[in-house]
Amino acid sequence: MSEIKIIGSDIPNLPWQEPEGEAADLPLWRYQDNPIIGRNPIPNVARIFNSSVLPYEDGFIGVFRGDKTNGVPSIYLGRSKDAFHWNFNREPILFTDEKGNPFMPRYAYDPRLVKIEDTYYIMWCQDFYGASIGLAKTKNFKTFTRLENPFLPFNRNAVLFPRKINGNYLMLSRPSDSGHTPFGDIFVSESPDLVFWGRHRHVMSRGNEWWESLKIGGGAAPIETSEGWLLFYHGVSGTCNGYVYSIGAAILDRDNPSVVKYRCPTHLLTPEEWYEERGFVPNVTFPCAALADATTGRIAVYYGSADSYVSLAFARAEELIHYIIQNSVVTQDDTEIGLR
Repeated sequence: MSEIKIIGSDIPNLPWQEPEGEAADLPLWRYQDNPIIGRNPIPNVARIFNSSVLPYEDGFIGVFRGDKTNGVPSIYLGRSKDAFHWNFNREPILFTDEKGNPFMPRYAYDPRLVKIEDTYYIMWCQDFYGASIGLAKTKNFKTFTRLENPFLPFNRNAVLFPRKINGNYLMLSRPSDSGHTPFGDIFVSESPDLVFWGRHRHVMSRGNEWWESLKIGGGAAPIETSEGWLLFYHGVSGTCNGYVYSIGAAILDRDNPSVVKYRCPTHLLTPEEWYEERGFVPNVTFPCAALADATTGRIAVYYGSADSYVSLAFARAEELIHYIIQNSVVTQDDTEIGLR
């Protein structure tokens, strides 16, 4: 197999830590000083978790899920010089409509942040007669304009691909219900203008393996590589004591991401540390962002821990993708194209 490369930008200041001990044999390893964001990070916000970051100017910027002390989640803006230590605005992001009028969601959670060309897009879950997807854009992180809701309810875990494919925007999502969603597969949809969405295609079903047998959902924005789109996603199992959220990975076709080329049957990371097992919602590792440096092939994955903290994990693209390929199990459901 030829050398696998990340296709994208260089991030020379990407956060990084070499693995030590047993972690050296893992395809994805934890930051030793996790969590990087703890409880009560700013006044009136009890927890920040399930958040997304990108390089910006000479540092990093992020959109963060902040569950306020009244329990309602909103999206907050954060900035960092090193992507480890963060400073947050004390008030939620103020969204407007396209005429500049205030247009705030009733609640907003689990945001993703994606740059396409010269524009940054934020996706989140909100209330639109049930759980649904919100979408907004910004070029300067000073004004945030909401766009049309992409899909009907009920839906969660939406994330745009970081470039157009065959001239269209593509977005992953996980149709579901408004409850705690004891089911769910990943789909991809296309749009020429971020308003009208169609060509909905199934991407992946819940796996046969127990760790992802209940539901799956897109995580970080897919990373383009020479082998295909690297997708970190969450898989959920049901136990006698509740749900367990783990991190898995798959490789999607570069030109037609509804096609799964490789899919790892084992989780890459599952709740094991105290900050993953103990929190507001125990036993959760939930990926929402991944930074990838094209020069070194290094990847930093941001994940929510126990719905209480933000944590970091690291991987080398070539080693991780080889691991996925060597262990891959792709089912018929993962390879079907078109409409049934």
